Amino acid sequence: MVNRMDLVRYREERSKFYQNQLNFWPDLYGEEYALYDVHLFEQDEIKHFRLATERIGHLFYKTADLIRHVPDETLLEMGYPKETVTFLRLKPIQMESAIARLDLVYTGASIKCLEINADTPTFIKELFQIGPRLCDHFHLVSPDRWMERRLKNTINQVIWQSAQSIGKRKPYIVFTSHQDHIEDYFTSLYLQELADFPSQFVPLHKLKIIKGEGLFDEEGRKIDILYRQTFPIENLILDQDIVGNDIGVWLLDLVRTGKLAVINPPSAFLLQNKAVQAVIWNLHIEGNSFYTDEEHEWIEAYFLPSYLEPDQLATAGKKFVKKPVFGREGNTVEIYGPNGTKIMEDAGKDYTNYPSLYQEFVELPVREFQSLKGRQQGHYIIGSFLLNGRAGALGIRIGNAITDNLSYFLPVGMGNIDVPFN
Repeated sequence: MVNRMDLVRYREERSKFYQNQLNFWPDLYGEEYALYDVHLFEQDEIKHFRLATERIGHLFYKTADLIRHVPDETLLEMGYPKETVTFLRLKPIQMESAIARLDLVYTGASIKCLEINADTPTFIKELFQIGPRLCDHFHLVSPDRWMERRLKNTINQVIWQSAQSIGKRKPYIVFTSHQDHIEDYFTSLYLQELADFPSQFVPLHKLKIIKGEGLFDEEGRKIDILYRQTFPIENLILDQDIVGNDIGVWLLDLVRTGKLAVINPPSAFLLQNKAVQAVIWNLHIEGNSFYTDEEHEWIEAYFLPSYLEPDQLATAGKKFVKKPVFGREGNTVEIYGPNGTKIMEDAGKDYTNYPSLYQEFVELPVREFQSLKGRQQGHYIIGSFLLNGRAGALGIRIGNAITDNLSYFLPVGMGNIDVPFN
């Protein structure tokens, strides 16, 4: 959207805008993260993204209830850690996931879902607060100008439902994250600011757990609700104290016994597993009556062929992606050609201990953009939030062919607007 400008002006104008954004991180890992630019979509395209987001979310949520009731052996085969099996069967509140993010590919002709980040999605403050502000700065219409209100309502609903689930009228609520990770820290503070309930921020390293009794803050006060938006369950269960106690597993046991509520709820972790997409696709191709005819149409429209083995895709001569069922930021992702030869991979190998999902490859669209390094071309995906089943804010990650933690944040605006849009 931004007209071409020289690097000096881009740097100056970008700095002026972002230095006024309190508790934000325009740069990460010593590199530019937030672009001083806006990608424009038409109003009808935005409506299509929102419709697709809610339909895809409906399919994930419906499937979650099915997976909760499969045998333990099936859950283990899907890659869920054994420590989480009883945790996965919990559904303490009505919501499957309060805040989730879909990664979508839009080709102009179709929208395809790459995955759902249902448990601890990032990209929240960027899309719900910073994107609309940058649109205002450029005198553009933001499709998300009212979405922060929807996010606030969702946060308060999930806190209220969580309090009800453990029988607490006035719960002690703690928001937590790694305080030395600026993105996680400021995201947690942002969510805390939107909550109407009294709460505290306590860094992860200051939380204390007593097995079977509870989770406590640094002053010894027992915590009723833990909002750990950026602390994934698959990492939590590996957590040990200095003497080797499995304190992460202890925390899950507190949730199981009703001594603690966590947000997002346990069902969000169930959906975080990418193997759920293989379940959805396989039920679809066999024409299973679990889904209605209309739902089968949605799966065909929005989902990619996905399997837990590569055979079907390799035999069909399809280019495909191999990715761990639990993994983030493109880490451990590999791309294979139609002949089964690896043609690209992410340098990170942190998730090789998990089973893999094999998903038909879809080419990411390419866009030119302005940056501190000059004009660049990058592959992009659309992050589309799902707030308790309703569509939320939208935004773009743009960078390498495998979207990683060095990809840029590009806000979204609307063009050709002739009527008010909500």
